[in-house]
Amino acid sequence: MHLLIVDDDADIRRSLGQGLEDAGHKVTVESDPERALHRAASGSFELILCNVRLPRMDGVTFLRRYRAGGGSALMMMLSASGGEEGAIAAMREGAYDWVQKPFRAEEVGFAIRKAEEHERLRREVEALRSTVGAGTVNDLVVCESRVMRDVVDTASRVARHSTTVLLTGETGTGKELLARAIHRMSPRSERTFTAVNCATVPSQLLESELFGHVAGVTPSANADHAGVFETASQGTLFLDEIGALSTELQARLVRVLEEGKVTRTGSREPRQVDVRVIVASSRPLELPHFSAVKIQLPALRERPEDIPALLAHFAGQAAHRLGHPVSVTPNALAALSHHNWPGNVRELRNAVDRAAAMAGSATLDVKDFAGISGNGNGNGNAGSNGGGHTGLDLKSQVEAVERQAILRALEASGGNRRQAASLLGISLRTLFYKMRRLPVHH
Repeated sequence: MHLLIVDDDADIRRSLGQGLEDAGHKVTVESDPERALHRAASGSFELILCNVRLPRMDGVTFLRRYRAGGGSALMMMLSASGGEEGAIAAMREGAYDWVQKPFRAEEVGFAIRKAEEHERLRREVEALRSTVGAGTVNDLVVCESRVMRDVVDTASRVARHSTTVLLTGETGTGKELLARAIHRMSPRSERTFTAVNCATVPSQLLESELFGHVAGVTPSANADHAGVFETASQGTLFLDEIGALSTELQARLVRVLEEGKVTRTGSREPRQVDVRVIVASSRPLELPHFSAVKIQLPALRERPEDIPALLAHFAGQAAHRLGHPVSVTPNALAALSHHNWPGNVRELRNAVDRAAAMAGSATLDVKDFAGISGNGNGNGNAGSNGGGHTGLDLKSQVEAVERQAILRALEASGGNRRQAASLLGISLRTLFYKMRRLPVHH
């Protein structure tokens, strides 16, 4: 993300700015709020981190003037002890979130990941609304196979009600996509869709993120905090990988679902909540006394007849993003249809995005898909033909292809790692992991 930090404390600007740059963000810092407003009006910032207390202008005034000037970036407030009232006032004015000083690295990182997810979902919802009118879940999920049509038929029927839904299936099978489709077709579609991946939230923050807390419950809890069950009120809450919750948190989750009430950590006062909950897990899950409609998403290898339609869909998305047509040859289609796809639909999408970005032409052939064999053996491995490069036969060859692709993406993006990750069709976190593992220096 392109971030603007507005703070009169030079130490905060330096330490926070450096930490965020190290995390892969593009960061601009400013100490004077007037100059910051001018920069914000002329820059393409996605998130502004603004101190609640600034010289000659408080954070709420900054937010109001920025919005009055047409600014649309997310705003996150930075509040020192005693500034909670100003931060809460800014939230009422439309600020996305606030972070209490002194910062802990994981708190700031988690808050920004939430902001990134918020922006991603907002863009996807806008795209869906611009291309999809009224209809059913079938309009939102690409499928041809009978097994997947049964899945979306069940999802279409359950979407009309507020019943809790449990989605199960391997990683990459499209559980979040189906959850968003259910929300889109529900009576709550005009309200917010909030997604939390329980496996990626630091364990020490997870309880507070879900259920909230009251001031003083921990040394760092300087103010009351509403959890996502409250902030997602009237909308849909998607909790991915709930198997990552401790037994205690799973029990609290079940109580909230049963009673429709949430009690913040450290409080005895239950709060009524009205939220539709969809939970998901990529591994077997048994929650005691847990009542939900269960939908199992099949692995891609169990529905290969969906691959041509998915390829056409992802090629169309890549064409729109790149500004030129993208097509797949019959040979490539055959090879891709017989590949095992251990990463499921997500892996297929990433493969198309990567091939479209790296290929020398708009027509993608087998050679453009690293690790995909054209011999149709169905296990994703190419047979040896005397030592030449054949795909997945040697780990070192695959790593060489990945390293070269990353270097080309970094070159094409001028060293911007976020843009490089987008070109490669992978997350920024995955890019960092691969750069360390391979390794790649740029």
